[in-house]
Amino acid sequence: MGNSIDKESLSILGDTSAAEFLQHYWQKQPLLIRDALPDYESPVSADELAGLSLEPEVESRIVEENGRDGPWSVRHGPFEEDDYQTMPEQDWTLLVQGADLWVPEVKELLQRFDFLPAWRLDDIMISYACDGGSVGPHFDQYDVFLLQVEGQRCWQIGEECGTSTPLREGTELRIIEGFKPVQEWVLNPGDMLYLPPGVGHWGVAEGECLTFSIGFRSPTLADMLGDLAVEMITQGNTQHYRDPELTVDMASREIHPAFIDQAKKQLFDLLNDDELIEDWFARFMTAPKYPELEEQTEEQRHASVRGRRYFNGDAVD
Repeated sequence: MGNSIDKESLSILGDTSAAEFLQHYWQKQPLLIRDALPDYESPVSADELAGLSLEPEVESRIVEENGRDGPWSVRHGPFEEDDYQTMPEQDWTLLVQGADLWVPEVKELLQRFDFLPAWRLDDIMISYACDGGSVGPHFDQYDVFLLQVEGQRCWQIGEECGTSTPLREGTELRIIEGFKPVQEWVLNPGDMLYLPPGVGHWGVAEGECLTFSIGFRSPTLADMLGDLAVEMITQGNTQHYRDPELTVDMASREIHPAFIDQAKKQLFDLLNDDELIEDWFARFMTAPKYPELEEQTEEQRHASVRGRRYFNGDAVD
């Protein structure tokens, strides 16, 4: 295991202050931070990461640019030792979600992001990539810090993307069709790249590398409304729709605009309840990503993984 983080060292934002970052970069534009954590040693080796992917409790994926199921194929864990014995020497990536749940030293990294609300954090994902490994050009709808921990990765940054961005068919990954980079950086160990939501990007390993992705949750507004509706039903909210004051000219097969205005007003009035929204929002945004694991103690989670690791094709306990 690597060293824990020195709290007395310089800010993870380098020469950029937290106030400057929040004002000029957060959810606005990318920021490359050289030597964000220059002396950081990974608490998890590539072998140990592969070992975690053998466990059924751990969410993991392998992405191959040219896999058995075609371009940009994805396989989901848990994996077997034989899966790694048959992997090619390049162009694939292993990704393990929620590494902060399984490795206390990884969780310590979160202390360095105390300039952001702690409840916005989603998880820390660790990716191992061999030479040429990547997950393709894509965009996310959440904020992410990409910390290069071992090896090098070349990041190409594209334009802002959205619902009209063309995506490649035949893969579950959201691969951007015709990706065109506008910036390019090679990250070395200790360097970090911040990306706001919606920015196209493509990170390709130059040799073997480990990258930590510190992601911040960003649910869709539709999901939020759906959860709020369930909350209101659970609380026994029985308010019903009521018509606006009717006139004779509103009695037609077409819906008069007054009905739309009335529906909007009633819904707005329903949501205009600070106590309700405050209570619901706090619980919704702090709900654990893996509730069944969060209920376990740290010792129980570590015991369930059993410390199995993958070394040169052999799993050891």
